[in-house]
Amino acid sequence: MKVFKHIFTAGLLMAAAAFCTSALADISAEDFIDEASAKGVAEIETARLALQKGQSAEVRQFAQQMINDHTAANNELKQIAQRKNLKVADEAELMNKAKAFILKQRDGESFDEAYANNQVVAHEQTIEVFREGARSQDADIKAFADKTLPKLEKHLQMARELQNRTQSVEDRRDNAEDRDRVNDGRINRGTMEDEDLDHPTTPRGDVDSRETRPGMGTVPRTQRTN
Repeated sequence: MKVFKHIFTAGLLMAAAAFCTSALADISAEDFIDEASAKGVAEIETARLALQKGQSAEVRQFAQQMINDHTAANNELKQIAQRKNLKVADEAELMNKAKAFILKQRDGESFDEAYANNQVVAHEQTIEVFREGARSQDADIKAFADKTLPKLEKHLQMARELQNRTQSVEDRRDNAEDRDRVNDGRINRGTMEDEDLDHPTTPRGDVDSRETRPGMGTVPRTQRTN
C-alpha cells in the first residue's frame, strides 16, 4: 500500500511539473515578433486617433509619446527578424491582427476617458507578451524584451494616471450637473405664482418676518394677521 501511495504521489508531482513547464513554454522568436508587432501597430493607430479626437492636451501628448515609442520598438523588431531571416507578418496582416486591440468607444463615454481605459488594458496585455519574451531562450528576443519592459511598465503607470484624471474630470462634470438639477428644483419649489415673496406666511397664516443673513442664524418673529 505504501509503495502504491509513493508511486501515486510521484505521478502527481510529475504531472504538476509537466503542467508548469507547459504553462511557461518558451515563445518562439517568430511568434513573439508577430504578436508584439501587432500590439505595437494597435498602439500607434489608436494614438493617431487620439491626436485627432483627443479633447485634452494631456491626452494628445500621451498619444504622441505612444506613437514615438511603439514605432521605434516595431522598427527594432523588424531588424531582429531580418537578422534571423524570419518571415513575419506584413503591414496588412499586422493591421488585421491589430484591429482586435484598437480602441472601440462605448456610448456615453467621452473619447478621452475611452482612450485612457483602452491604454490601461492594452499595456497590461502587451506587458504579458513581453514577459514571455523575457523568458525566451532566444538571446536577441530576451534582450529586446528585457530592455523594453521598463518602458512599457512606465507607459502603464502613465495610462493609469491618465485614466484617473479623465475620470475625475467626468466625475466633476457629473457632480456639477447634479448640483444644477438640485438648484433648479429648489428654485421651482420657491417661486409659485400665488406666493407673496415679500411677506411669506407660516403654515398658520402668520407673517414670517425672519431676516435671513448669510452665515447667521435667524429666529422667526411672527405677527398675527387680521
